[in-house]
Amino acid sequence: MMVRPEGLERALRKGLPALTWIHGNEPLLAIEAADQVRAAARSSGCEERVVVHVERGFTGADLAGHAGSMSLFASRRLIELRVSGSPSREFGEALAALAGGLDDSVRILATSALLDRRTMNGAWFKALDPHMLHVAIYPIDRSRLAGWIGERLAAQGQRAGRESLDLIADRVEGNLLAAHQEIRKLGLLFPEGQLAADAVRDAVFNVARYDPYTLLEAALGGDVGRARRSLDGLRAESAAEPLVLHALADGARTLVRLFEDRSRGIAPDESLSNSRVFGSRKAAYRSAMSRHDARSARQALQAAARADTIIKGAARGDPWQALGEVALSLARAPLLG
Repeated sequence: MMVRPEGLERALRKGLPALTWIHGNEPLLAIEAADQVRAAARSSGCEERVVVHVERGFTGADLAGHAGSMSLFASRRLIELRVSGSPSREFGEALAALAGGLDDSVRILATSALLDRRTMNGAWFKALDPHMLHVAIYPIDRSRLAGWIGERLAAQGQRAGRESLDLIADRVEGNLLAAHQEIRKLGLLFPEGQLAADAVRDAVFNVARYDPYTLLEAALGGDVGRARRSLDGLRAESAAEPLVLHALADGARTLVRLFEDRSRGIAPDESLSNSRVFGSRKAAYRSAMSRHDARSARQALQAAARADTIIKGAARGDPWQALGEVALSLARAPLLG
């Protein structure tokens, strides 16, 4: 059974399954979910925890050996499998065979980076489903971040106005661990109740992390302020200019393809799927298409081509200025002066 992190506690009340697999690239949420599983294991009588690192060369026999070894200290054990990289088919098939035959003396917690669609559609992963609680952890979209912060503040008895929530979101974007620390800090500095906007502004540091796709999402969504902050953040972090351009150019090419599909009468959802646009990115591209036409989409792609020549040294100019022009072309905003 698959659950989201917010539904994990409720699912665990029904009992700890043979296997709980937590995967995702958001460390805070993954840590919190794993802590919930460990707490449930302790409550169910697991007195020993064994940590096993699953790396290249780890075999099904290794897995069976860890699960079958007798404990001198506890009648029930929790085995934590920390999976590095993409799990192999051999490992998956061995895990599926093991999970189907486990008795109550052993429970398994597997943690890994976000699994891709191909892995989750594989036969061995589907074979695990009757014995597994599957927790998929995805990043908190920027559009949901302020609300998420508000929920975390409410859990410690505090409230903040929308302006303050947006300020915190701007300063911690892309860094939920830092967001958690800032929220906890507000809980230590101020009493329960409404937080004053000035107090929040003074207390919360700017600890945002940016990546090229944060910039692309902001540009596609027409959020000029966020796009400029993302661009400035990437420049301050000395991000590789070709990587930033790759994200922006990929967005421009996708936008051009979407308009070409529209001209051929292809339905928007089919077009987005064909272009491998999924999840929250769909809303960003729909927003861009509401502001663009085929001509302006091609202009954004041409801006990316100009930036490429500057980054490669084939034309004169400031690479970051050129990247800013690509981003603002995607946002359909005035160019940076």
